[in-house]
Amino acid sequence: MATQADVRRIARALPGTVEETGRFAFALPVKDKLKGYAWVWLERLAPKKARVPNPKVLAIRVANLGEKDLMLKSDPVRFFTEPHYNGYPAVLLHLPTMRVPELRGLLRDAWRCAGGREPAPAPRAGRRATTASKKRVASKRSDVG
Repeated sequence: MATQADVRRIARALPGTVEETGRFAFALPVKDKLKGYAWVWLERLAPKKARVPNPKVLAIRVANLGEKDLMLKSDPVRFFTEPHYNGYPAVLLHLPTMRVPELRGLLRDAWRCAGGREPAPAPRAGRRATTASKKRVASKRSDVG
C-alpha cells in the first residue's frame, strides 16, 4: 500500500523535481515555469463548494490521451478520472491500491512526460590491457591455430 510519504520520497529523488509550496504537488522547471507531474486530487464533495484535497488519491501526468484511456480501461478500480480532467493527459489513482514499485514506475513515467531526463551516464574510463593480460591473449591465440 503506497502513501503520500512514498510519493514524496520517490518524487524528491527524481532529478530537478520541485515540491510546490502550499500543496502536495511535484513539478519540473521547464522554460522558467513549473510543469506539474504529480499532485493530490482536489475533490469536489458538493456542487458549487470548494474542492478539498483527498490524500488517498494522486493525479499523475501521462504521455497522451491514448495512454490515459488504456490505463483507465486496464484497471478501473485503481485508475479513474472525472470531468475536470476531460481532454487533459492525467489520470487519478487510488494510492492504497498501489504497491511502491508500481508507484515508482508511474511517477518516473509522469516525470518524463513533464520533461524529465535521465542524467547521461558518466563516461567510463578506458581500460588499458596490462602486459600480463596481453600475454594471456597472445598465448590463447597461438593455442588455437
